[in-house]
Amino acid sequence: MGNVTDRPVVLDTHLDQLGAKRRGKVRDIYDLGDYLLLVATDRISAFDVVLPDGIPGKGYVLTQLSKFWFEWLWAMEDVLPHHLISTEVDKFPLACHAHRNVLEGRSMLVGKFEPLPVECIVRGYLAGSGWKEYRERGTVCGQPLPAGLKEADRLPAPIFTPSTKAAGGHDENIPFERMESLIGAELARVVRQCSLTIYQRAAAHAETLGIIIADTKMEFGLEPQTRQPYLIDEILTPDSSRFWPKDQYKPGSSPPSFDKQYVRDYLDSITWDHNPPAPRLPPEVIRKTSEKYAEALARLTTPVSD
Repeated sequence: MGNVTDRPVVLDTHLDQLGAKRRGKVRDIYDLGDYLLLVATDRISAFDVVLPDGIPGKGYVLTQLSKFWFEWLWAMEDVLPHHLISTEVDKFPLACHAHRNVLEGRSMLVGKFEPLPVECIVRGYLAGSGWKEYRERGTVCGQPLPAGLKEADRLPAPIFTPSTKAAGGHDENIPFERMESLIGAELARVVRQCSLTIYQRAAAHAETLGIIIADTKMEFGLEPQTRQPYLIDEILTPDSSRFWPKDQYKPGSSPPSFDKQYVRDYLDSITWDHNPPAPRLPPEVIRKTSEKYAEALARLTTPVSD
């Protein structure tokens, strides 16, 4: 793996032989006909705004952690299948091989699915926007919680809190009934159950490695012909999850984290209003964030001894 934090920063890709790309907040997506090529850049977003600075090694960490979790989930019969085909450039279509220096370690060849218009969020702890809402109304995404909880407290049970997927601007939390109206009651039930199952098992596994997964976001899509749901995008990465070190966890304050919360905290400290244009990040914030991403990868992919 080498030193993740020393990898060259990639903010954009220009793989002309692969055709036009679609640019997400972090990924560049190339349509290869029967497949998609997802290239994880080192871009970082906060509050749904892409920042001007990249985080060294970030795209590598996102890809390798997604690969780890997709393979870990593969053997579980009661969770939905996923879209990952390969992360090995040698197994990509021939046109990709000329771009090996860019693609190696940061790209995934995946199946093509129709993304559902919702994001599936599971929260196991009281943090972030959930903590803010709880202080104001005693709820998280409209769901009542017991009185007297502190910041970072473990919830009595994980809760499913879907949101819209905003093409621009900020995502919006929605009640489950709204999700049912968008995608159908049965499909909503299936992806909710799958999301909760994946979170609970991954959180239990991560705890054995010294990491608390406070919450996470998943995405699902439909296979065009069969209309069967699949797990797509990334899974259980520092971009889509809130990771806390178990040995430093103490309810009552925001724990240190292995995700981009460090960047969010810095941006809040300078009173940015969360609207474009985003400010530049100081070198120290970039370095520490890179180190946090790399440590998350190292910890979570460490084999558990018998």
